[in-house]
Amino acid sequence: MKNPLRKLPKSASVAIPQDGQKLHAPAAQRNVEPILQAIKPHIPKHGRALEIASGTGEHILRYAAAHAGLSWQPTDIEPARLNSIDAWAEALPNVANAQHLDASTPGWAKIWPAQDVIIFSNLLHLISEGEARTALAESAKALATRGVLIIYGPFMRGSEFASQGDREFHESLRAEASEIGYKSVEWVHKAFTEAGLTPEPPLDMPANNLLLVARKS
Repeated sequence: MKNPLRKLPKSASVAIPQDGQKLHAPAAQRNVEPILQAIKPHIPKHGRALEIASGTGEHILRYAAAHAGLSWQPTDIEPARLNSIDAWAEALPNVANAQHLDASTPGWAKIWPAQDVIIFSNLLHLISEGEARTALAESAKALATRGVLIIYGPFMRGSEFASQGDREFHESLRAEASEIGYKSVEWVHKAFTEAGLTPEPPLDMPANNLLLVARKS
């Protein structure tokens, strides 16, 4: 399957080299604190947590420190980012070594079953509708009963963009790879329901982003 991430504009996924193998994503630094506060009511005290598309590793570093009772598994598709994740998280005993995972590939739920939390940020607008539907369906299969799926990122509200900047970013993505771009909240909620998950009301986040949460009954 074609990997659309190879075609993205540079502004879509910025990672700046830091010390050693560490990479730094300015966007991760900006949004991690609001995400931490928003997810707090949804995170169990104990269990297993899987982060999809962990990127540089700066998010899971904070997640794992804030929720030490969970065992965290970071994943990504790029070797350099897998190395960066391990470099950032090496001092945290509740973070496993980063593993390769393409969440748009069918069948991965069999490898990562019984997760109490699955979380990912800024991914759905970077993959096609078919790939997003697979990622959500496999996430549902991988969740334990009462498990929670948490998604952060930019979304349309119906057919409308939250800002002109969002519209322009969506159009820049579509210019690079016509199959990718923003998904609507309604589209994601329908995919949740089709996958057997119960969506909760979206939560407004800074910079016109949303936090979407769904649970497995």
